[in-house]
Amino acid sequence: MQKPQKFISRMTLFLLAVVILAVLLWEPLLLAFMANPALNGVIAATLLIGVIFAYRRVFDLKPEVEWIKAFKRHESATSSITPRLMAPAAALLSEQAEGGMRLSTISMRSVLDGIASRLEESREVSRYFTQLLIFLGLLGTFWGLLGTIGAIGGTINGLTVDGGDMALMFDELKAGLQSPLTGMGTAFSSSLFGLAGSLTLGFLDLQASQAQTRFYNGVEDWLASATRLSRGEVSEGSGSSPNAYTTALMEQTADGIERLQRILKQSEESRSQGQAAMTAIAESLAGLADKMDAQSEHLARGEQTSRALADAITKLAESSARHHEPVAATQTLDEASKQHLRNLDVGMKRLIEEQSRSSEAMVDDLRTELKLVARTIAAGLDQNNRDGQASE
Repeated sequence: MQKPQKFISRMTLFLLAVVILAVLLWEPLLLAFMANPALNGVIAATLLIGVIFAYRRVFDLKPEVEWIKAFKRHESATSSITPRLMAPAAALLSEQAEGGMRLSTISMRSVLDGIASRLEESREVSRYFTQLLIFLGLLGTFWGLLGTIGAIGGTINGLTVDGGDMALMFDELKAGLQSPLTGMGTAFSSSLFGLAGSLTLGFLDLQASQAQTRFYNGVEDWLASATRLSRGEVSEGSGSSPNAYTTALMEQTADGIERLQRILKQSEESRSQGQAAMTAIAESLAGLADKMDAQSEHLARGEQTSRALADAITKLAESSARHHEPVAATQTLDEASKQHLRNLDVGMKRLIEEQSRSSEAMVDDLRTELKLVARTIAAGLDQNNRDGQASE
């Protein structure tokens, strides 16, 4: 299904040609327009509204075509386009699309009738504007003729032929003919603008109608490819006449079974998604338990190391107390012990810092795992709620 760009181009080219012609004939058209600016202004305003409405009829087809394309790609649910002509059919088609789009002939005819009625409504409005232009032109014609007849009557009644001055009588005749000429100007100018506007709007209406007909035929071909014939219709085509009630009952039963299959399929998909969510939760909890075990082992090793250091310090202190050596030797032993103690102190500080960093990293890991578990549980609960609402 193609966009109605071709018809928009035709309408635009035609309007450009009309505008160029009006520019070339600007002076005589301006004189004709000034014969009765009020009535001719109404005709021009009517023509402008009709042109805008004709363009709107074609532009309104674009979102409909885009929606049908999105529907064919199974993206109508996520599309931001809201169809207007196909609004009543959108719900029916979306429901059918869930289990594979299959329409009966009655459903297809109902959808096509709805679209045709909306298109026909817009055509009637456009035709009304075309006929209104003709009516305004005729109205100006009769208005001008009435003014002409009245002015001629007044002029004739005002003439006095009594053998007086002929020049004066001729001047009175010329002055009296100004009113009939004004009426004739109104009549001819309104007819000119009314008929010209009707011709212009008629061509635009023709292009808009062709665009709508092309759209309607495209929708009909698309729906016909997804329409299935009932057994009654098939048998009717073959010449036999089965029981219509039995056929309708069988078709209704088949549709019910098809809907039940779709519901079961949706339930199975929901169950699979719920199972996947529970599996993800179990894996997250297992990872969390492993983290906790690793932290416990790390703390136990740190405690053992601290105990070993404490025992070493105690033994070193006891050894220093038991030895009684000369002053020089005692000073040397004291220096070595101090250096050893400094090393032990540095090692203990490093061990404490490393244990602190390990604890902080472990806490961060635990916090991340808990957030992941919470999100997984929330997603599982939301999915269950949606499944419950869908089943209702």
